[in-house]
Amino acid sequence: MSESLTPEQIEALFTRSDGRFVFARWGRPIVPIVFGVEDKTLEVVKGAFEAVCVLSGHKMAETDPELGANCMVFFFRDWGELLELPDLGRMIDGLAQTVDRLKAEDANQYRHFRFDPDGSIKAAFVFLRMDDALLAMEAETLALGQVVQTILLWSDRAFRDNAPLGRLNGGQVILRPEIAEVIRAAYDASLPVAASEASFAYRLFARVVSRS
Repeated sequence: MSESLTPEQIEALFTRSDGRFVFARWGRPIVPIVFGVEDKTLEVVKGAFEAVCVLSGHKMAETDPELGANCMVFFFRDWGELLELPDLGRMIDGLAQTVDRLKAEDANQYRHFRFDPDGSIKAAFVFLRMDDALLAMEAETLALGQVVQTILLWSDRAFRDNAPLGRLNGGQVILRPEIAEVIRAAYDASLPVAASEASFAYRLFARVVSRS
C-alpha cells in the first residue's frame, strides 16, 4: 500500500510554474463529448469519466443546461486541424497563437479550462494529437490518464516527472493510490470549489488522513 502524500507534496500538485497556488474542481455535473474516434474508443473514454466520477463522488449528466456538453475531448493528427473547427476559436481565446506554440513545442496534448464565477471548473477542452507515443498507448490507459488530469485543475507541472497512473506487477494500469486520495479529498463537500492560498493543501491533507 502506498503512503499518503505530505502537505508539501499536495501543495506542489497545485502550484503552477509561475509560483501561484491554484486549486479548482468541477462545480457542475460533467457532460463529456468525444470527437475523432470510433464508437469503441468513445465507450472507453466515457467509461473513464464514469470511473473517475465514482471515485470523486462527483456527478455526470446527459446535458449541461447552458453549454450542452461541457467537457470536449478531441483526437486528431495535426494541431492545424483545430483551426478548421467551427466556433472553437470563439470558445478558446487566442486559439491560433496557442496552436502555433503547441506546434513549436511538438506537444501531443493540451488541456484548456473555463471557470464559473465562484472559481469552479465550468468547461474543459482536451486536445490529443495522436503521435507515435500516444498511438502506442492502450486506449484505456490514455483515456484514464486524461480524465484524471481533467477532474481537477492540477498544476501545469504536476505530472511532469511522475504520471498519475501506475502499473501493477501483473501489468494492469491503475490510478496511483495517493493521487486517488487527493481527488477524493478535493471533492469533500465541506471544502470550497476553488482556492488560491497554499494553506489549502493542509485542508486537503487533513481529509486524506481522515479517510486513511
